[in-house]
Amino acid sequence: MGSANMPFENSTLVWITFTFVLAGTVKGVIGMGLPLIAMGLLTAVIGLHPAMALMLAPAFITNVWQALAGGQAMSVLKRIWPFLIASTLSIWPGAMALTRVDVRLLSGLLGLLLALYGMMGLLRPPFKFAQDRETITGIASGLANGVLAGMTGSFSIPGVPWLQALGLTRDQLIQGMGMLFSLSSLCLALALNNQNLLNTEMGLLSAASVIPALAGMLLGQTIRKRLSEPQFRLVFFWSLITLGLYIVVRVAF
Repeated sequence: MGSANMPFENSTLVWITFTFVLAGTVKGVIGMGLPLIAMGLLTAVIGLHPAMALMLAPAFITNVWQALAGGQAMSVLKRIWPFLIASTLSIWPGAMALTRVDVRLLSGLLGLLLALYGMMGLLRPPFKFAQDRETITGIASGLANGVLAGMTGSFSIPGVPWLQALGLTRDQLIQGMGMLFSLSSLCLALALNNQNLLNTEMGLLSAASVIPALAGMLLGQTIRKRLSEPQFRLVFFWSLITLGLYIVVRVAF
């Protein structure tokens, strides 16, 4: 599937640019999706390890902005800090699997997570946690989210469904996701570097990928004003299901 220091041809660089424009556009419309789209499309072409390395800088920069925008950062942080600590620290043991487990299995796991998240997004189960159980469920969800993030580069399962179950307002949910994604991408960068899966060349290319990602976000914000969000969510989640199943089939055969 490739390694983190693999050279990229011009056609691959074009694909990388397209991927981050598309991923940024999705994030601009619905407030999330950049790591999911980027990991799915890049893993299908260049492999899991380099995809994780390339995704780091765009994910971190765009999500720091998302976490700080909205004016409710402190109230959200006071409510979800146990979840954030658990999801951040548990990335390290997950990332250790990258050099110990067959990358094909991890790629297949990423595909399954993408498809699962897409199906959950379509079903949108209306469940909520009792407030006195938020801490324990948050820690459990955070631990699972961090391990899976370290193994696959996807920061959303089961973290985002847990955040949705808190009954946060739209702005609070978007800021909470921004906190989760930015902290996770920062910790994943440290973990990948510790596993010798992040080098200077990949770091520079990841930094350069911030530009198309931000351009995509601006485009997405423009589209959001003209497109029905329910319609876009439908296309988005079906696309995740299709992409996830494609990765699974590609790994299997």
